Amino acid sequence: MVQGTGSNVGKSLIVAGLCRLFSNRGLSVRPFKPQNMSNNAAVTDDGGEIGRAQALQAMGCRVPLSVHMNPVLLKPETETGAQVIVQGKRFGTMKAREYGRQKETLLPKVLESFEITASKADLVIVEGAGSPAEINLRAGDIANMGFAEAAGLPVILCADIDRGGVIASVVGTHAVLEANEQQRIKGFFVNRFRGDPSLFDNGMREIVARTGWQGLGVVPWFADAGKLPAEDALGLEDGFGKGGLKIVVPVISRIANFDDLDPLRLEPGVTLELVQPGEALPGDADIVLLPGSKSTVGDLAFFRNQGWDLDLRAHHRRGGHILGVCGGYQMLGKTISDPEGIEGGPGTVDGLGYLNVDTVLTPEKSTVFAEGVHEASGAPFSGYEIHIGRTTGPDCDRPMMQLKDGHSDGAISEDGLVSGTYVHGLFTSDTFRSAFLKSFGVVSALSYDRDIDRILDDLAEHLEKVLDIGAIFAVAKAR
Repeated sequence: MVQGTGSNVGKSLIVAGLCRLFSNRGLSVRPFKPQNMSNNAAVTDDGGEIGRAQALQAMGCRVPLSVHMNPVLLKPETETGAQVIVQGKRFGTMKAREYGRQKETLLPKVLESFEITASKADLVIVEGAGSPAEINLRAGDIANMGFAEAAGLPVILCADIDRGGVIASVVGTHAVLEANEQQRIKGFFVNRFRGDPSLFDNGMREIVARTGWQGLGVVPWFADAGKLPAEDALGLEDGFGKGGLKIVVPVISRIANFDDLDPLRLEPGVTLELVQPGEALPGDADIVLLPGSKSTVGDLAFFRNQGWDLDLRAHHRRGGHILGVCGGYQMLGKTISDPEGIEGGPGTVDGLGYLNVDTVLTPEKSTVFAEGVHEASGAPFSGYEIHIGRTTGPDCDRPMMQLKDGHSDGAISEDGLVSGTYVHGLFTSDTFRSAFLKSFGVVSALSYDRDIDRILDDLAEHLEKVLDIGAIFAVAKAR
């Protein structure tokens, strides 16, 4: 199990790299994360959802996605509450304190999923969440040491030198853990080093002397890490590219499944600009893309509070294009009704009104793969749906997509400038993305999945050179 000295220290990326490394050695490998918190989810082959980081790790292993790779997924809806997904299905919506009381009861499900995952693998690489040093959360823990102890797993610790204080973070973690937890940690490594790693030799020796843990290596900065799908919205702070087609994305407060943007940010002919709260939507945008949301009604209010509704109106008057994906699609309609109070109090709110459609939020959640063709170009696509709600109305008679199962999806406005779809992952499909960009005069030469696969191989090679892989493999507990 790979645990970290804190959040965002690079655990997910390291696990993905180790998954590919051991897969390249001929082992059957599986990723596992007992509890994840992210609104960036993936649909699994067994019909549920897991964190996007585990989907990338599964790609590293070259295996299909399963709900058992991430049995508990928390999807924040407010500052204090989240939707709880258990073994791929919606379990309920809980405030943080309520979940704190409930999480220990989920341990049997977590252990069940781990055993199912382990039964199919020579090696399971488990990722912790946050840090075991958060001892205020230790009671009932299922994410870090609580799970490691219940499953009887050895642990290696990941620390991030780029944020500073790395010696204190490792030694401090050792200091606050119980003696049996200290003994469970078999080694540590330092991640994201810039410059000559030998300059930290004395630092490694100090940590070893103060903790007794084995030093497993120093991992230099991996430049292509930013090209891989990010786990959370912390990776959405900068725009990308300097191409002639400008696609603008307002970063709403509960942005979800924002990996939709990943292929676009790698396109040389595209400038992808992420507009942060408090900033105006730029007047020179060609396309404004409204992304998915975990709380559509709340994010619609957030959108208006930024004044983005006025900016969008000006963009549309100038003849600019608008694309809404999932929650963004729902926002573009006339109304959003929540009769059962799924996202708050029951009621109906006015949408932005660019599409002549209405949405009704329903408790049932659609988590399915989607295949078909783009209505305008005939280009094939594959993606997935992960949403609540049904959208109907006259503009649905001009669908954006025709699905393989015979149904249509999405809607296009009468003037052709505004479109919406429930399908995530469209831009991952090279053929669709190429056709979409061609309609705006951009030629695509990107093979997205192939490039991601190459980066995973490069990451595995990177780790092979700098980590004591033999020692890490020796730590793995035979079952």
